Amino acid sequence: MIHKVKVEKDFRKICEQIIDENKSIHEWCEIESDDMFQNGNYIGGFDATEEEFCFSYFFNEKEYWFQLSIDEIKKIIDNRILYIEITEPF
Repeated sequence: MIHKVKVEKDFRKICEQIIDENKSIHEWCEIESDDMFQNGNYIGGFDATEEEFCFSYFFNEKEYWFQLSIDEIKKIIDNRILYIEITEPF
């Protein structure tokens, strides 16, 4: 089941960190990590196979997943994406 959650301040800070790194997709692939970014209810990092940033989001003692491209991260910073689609783990 897909849910939508509003982009929170904690996740916006993670997005700012990602953009501040100013790395190419190739550079992110070289340092992939599933827990590079941790803030509030969010834990995640870059996945080289998906070539996207993959996150876990914890709410009401449940875990949800979502992933975003670098372009989507930039849109969050620019307030062009205000909600994130999350799914329950399989």
